[in-house]
Amino acid sequence: MKSIRELYKIGKGPSSSHTMGPERAAAYFKGLTEDADSYKAVLYKSLAKTGKGHGTDRVITETLAPVPCEIVFSESVPEDVKHPNTLDLFAYKDGKEIKQIRVESIGGGNVRIDGERMFSEKSVYPENSFAEINQFCKWRHLSLPEYVEMNEGEEIWDFLKKIWDVMQKSIKEGLDASGVLPGGLQVERKARILFKSILEEDDPETKELKKVCAYAFAVAEQNADNGTIVTAPTCGACGVLPATLYYMKEKCGFTDEKILRALGVAGLFGNLVRRNASISGAECGCQAEIGTATSMAAAAVACLLDYSVEECEYAAEIAMEHSLGLTCDPICGLVQIPCIERNAVAATRAMDAAKLSHILVGSRNISFDMVVKTMYETGINMNNEYKETAEGGLAKYYSRHGK
Repeated sequence: MKSIRELYKIGKGPSSSHTMGPERAAAYFKGLTEDADSYKAVLYKSLAKTGKGHGTDRVITETLAPVPCEIVFSESVPEDVKHPNTLDLFAYKDGKEIKQIRVESIGGGNVRIDGERMFSEKSVYPENSFAEINQFCKWRHLSLPEYVEMNEGEEIWDFLKKIWDVMQKSIKEGLDASGVLPGGLQVERKARILFKSILEEDDPETKELKKVCAYAFAVAEQNADNGTIVTAPTCGACGVLPATLYYMKEKCGFTDEKILRALGVAGLFGNLVRRNASISGAECGCQAEIGTATSMAAAAVACLLDYSVEECEYAAEIAMEHSLGLTCDPICGLVQIPCIERNAVAATRAMDAAKLSHILVGSRNISFDMVVKTMYETGINMNNEYKETAEGGLAKYYSRHGK
């Protein structure tokens, strides 16, 4: 299994698959074609249907500038196009094609070019399932954070400190911001409103709800406004993990060192989904993005509370199990409705999943590996309209009612 460094990426929103991935590919292609005097990018499937709302055309054009680039949102799909997030990049010199590559944006800002991963990712974990990880930890008497350090090296904590700093900054900046998000839906930022609604006389449960949701809204709104966030595991689900960690730190006074250990454990579960299933909404629906983020956050909370390895797995399993079938139907192709609010709901669900795992430990029948496999099969069999095309669900009915 690969390093969690490839899961957590610092970048600008609104979409890891539709902006961060194509941006990396365009920058790579530009380096290969320094003598080009024009470019063309042809977008297929989900990239074609929601690329405008996600800013795919903008980020490719900006990356290839000052050389002009023609963007084509293709309505036809060649038979050899397999992945839902596929684009072809062409470079020209004096009107003649000098280079062409096919790019698959496979989720979390990662890409494959002509069938090969763009950047080599070194395998650092010999184990490829949670069952294998659990068995190894029992044999060596390791906690999950110790397991992460054994495979990643001590320097992983310095990396995660940078990740945590960006997560906290995105919350603070999101709470301070106000106004309407770009894209034409006239969605007003709500994080600041939620946070200011916290009253002294509110009961503890209400205060917790408002705070956790405000933090999740803050990050998700930063993402929607093309701000800097961390993929956890994607841009569309970037608010879940930071919100839960930030709230738990504030509530319980956890040190940054403790938070970093939880981030490592969260990354471990996210990486398992990335390897054994998918974190791409265009491939498996929002269950792959929000479902994975909820699992990561639930496991992180369990780790913070010093729950056992079994309880951490159970928390992650509960979170994913009750995200199964979650569709990706962004209105107008924007990462706003239902995406922003969904981050907040998922953050609260993650905390509940962790608590439930502690109460019911020892009684479960479903493993994390099993639910990940189920999520992937569910996603593959899901109607394509519900996989980031803006053609089904809320996106369809919003459009039908003339909004």
